[in-house]
Amino acid sequence: MQQYLDLVDDTLSTGTYKPNRTGVDTIATFSAHHTVDLSEGFPLLTTKRMDGYRWNSLIHEVLWYLSGEEHIRSLREETSIWDAWADDEGRLDTAYGRFWRRYPVPDGGLPGEAWPDDADRWITVEEPSGAEYGADDAPRRTFDQIQYVLDTLEEHPNSRRMVVNAWHPANAAVSTLPPCHYTFVVNVQGGRLNLHLTQRSGDVALGIPFNIAAYALLANAIAGQTDFELGAFGHTIVDAHVYCGQGERGRWYAENLSALQSRLADVEDDTDYRSVRAWLEDAAPAEANGEEGYDHVPGLLEQLSREPRERPRIEIADKPLDELTYEDIQLADYDCADGLTFAVAE
Repeated sequence: MQQYLDLVDDTLSTGTYKPNRTGVDTIATFSAHHTVDLSEGFPLLTTKRMDGYRWNSLIHEVLWYLSGEEHIRSLREETSIWDAWADDEGRLDTAYGRFWRRYPVPDGGLPGEAWPDDADRWITVEEPSGAEYGADDAPRRTFDQIQYVLDTLEEHPNSRRMVVNAWHPANAAVSTLPPCHYTFVVNVQGGRLNLHLTQRSGDVALGIPFNIAAYALLANAIAGQTDFELGAFGHTIVDAHVYCGQGERGRWYAENLSALQSRLADVEDDTDYRSVRAWLEDAAPAEANGEEGYDHVPGLLEQLSREPRERPRIEIADKPLDELTYEDIQLADYDCADGLTFAVAE
């Protein structure tokens, strides 16, 4: 998908050196944006392999979001994608699906605020249960944002208020990992259903390809449930970054990023990116033992040298979102280049 390759090139070519909380340094840029026409095929990258266990993990993660669960007991049976951030019992202090399907509604609120009452169709009153609750715990009121969008699409499809939010400021202030892809908006134009995703932070090599595919899958599923033609996927990443290594390897970019960017500016053909990669591997210090794979730049330069192939198709069973299973989502006609390996900065 050329839009993704343009994002990679722009981040490397215009980004700045930026250390961060993970200890793995980055090349980062501000406010990246791209738009993909979903009617032209499913935007699963073809410049690296993303089927097999990667695709399986993606589907199970999206279905987990839609379940509204805050623990990973069922998810970890299929993928370890969230294991690093869960507690010993498998709970996450931030979970996308919990806020999608069970966004907390305050009791009372401040004077002048308006909140739905318990009889509202999108409100669920959750009675306390389980060992984690005390005897004096009160029922909790939650709001189902996904069902709100589905109902609004049926009743008021021209609405500009179909916003799903996974960001709770108080939770984010103390969370182990607040949501990266924190809000999306569904919007209908000319009978076509569009979805726009905003991320506060995006790992260009690893996270963003998954985010594109996950929300494109969601857009396909919502369009299928509401009989709209499939439109576009818009994507804004506030801090788009490429991890460039830790220790001596990461610090090398602080002094040599301009040299890398000068060579990128001279690229005239996709194959020239391989020459830039060869220069980088020769000039930069080797990654130390135990730090291999945290420099994502060489792998992304390899991707930039590859020509995107025809997009695959996605087939989703005609079932309500709440009833979708792994077997209901099929990838077809996927032709891709060889896989690449990137280490995850936690």
